[in-house]
Amino acid sequence: MAADTHGPSPRGLLCNAGAGAAAGVIAATFVCPLDVIKTRLQVHGLPQIANANIKGSVIVGSLEQIFHKEGLRGMYRGLAPTVLALLPNWAVYFTIYDQLKSSLAADDVNHQLSVGANMMAASGAGAVTTILTNPLWVVKTRFQTQGMRIGTVPYTGTLSALRRIAQKEGIRGLYSGLVPALAGISHVAIQFPTYEKIKCTLADRDNTTTDKLSAGHVALASSVSKIFASTLTYPHEVVRSRLQEQGHHSEKRYSGVVDCVKKVFQQEGMTGFYRGCATNLLRTTPAAVITFTSFEMIHRSLTDLFPPDPHPQTF
Repeated sequence: MAADTHGPSPRGLLCNAGAGAAAGVIAATFVCPLDVIKTRLQVHGLPQIANANIKGSVIVGSLEQIFHKEGLRGMYRGLAPTVLALLPNWAVYFTIYDQLKSSLAADDVNHQLSVGANMMAASGAGAVTTILTNPLWVVKTRFQTQGMRIGTVPYTGTLSALRRIAQKEGIRGLYSGLVPALAGISHVAIQFPTYEKIKCTLADRDNTTTDKLSAGHVALASSVSKIFASTLTYPHEVVRSRLQEQGHHSEKRYSGVVDCVKKVFQQEGMTGFYRGCATNLLRTTPAAVITFTSFEMIHRSLTDLFPPDPHPQTF
């Protein structure tokens, strides 16, 4: 994802969008079961493992419990809205990120992005994608936790869930958790500059360019940057999930972001803000590796198939 000082061409934008969408879907499908567990840990805390003979980590026990109670379908709850959200999410994100990088690099005399400029590009792209896709993330969270809520009519599909939330809770319901989600922009503001910096370091060491790095080097850069960013910014995900999970007309535990932060700290201490963090790292690190490596490789293939016009027409 090197900055193009002349700005991406229409073909380049399509390559970014296509590669981003494909990479997001591949990653989401692969790690969905871990995402279900992470969301439930964030919202409901540690599960009560019914089978005392289950040994091992909470992750293994939770997977077995979900499989026994809800079957294979339970392990993939929320996959449809996740995929629907990730298709535009990464397509829009990588496209806007590349455009912003190009614009910021063009304003620099050396055409070299600083860390600050890279953070601005990542934050801008993150804000746009978060606002566009928040309703789908709300549906995803509700799907993944509805198996643990007794007495509620379950959602049957993504579109019907969107309609039901809109009718019963309005815009506020569809955009519940938006404030902490926007706070999560700090995540990409840390992750992407770190990712780019590691790629540049690896490219300089091997005397090559970032767009020619091997898949192994891309995987290394994406995993290190993801672990670093996730650990620093994880608490906002707990707050976001808890706000998204509660319905507007259900018995509300939290009146807003500040109330949620206060209650989690008072009732659970700092540990509460890191519920599901280990599961999250096990989920997001391979997801990041799959997403970024897939993006880079698919993008290179698409660029080879549809090379940008060296002399684009201007109107």
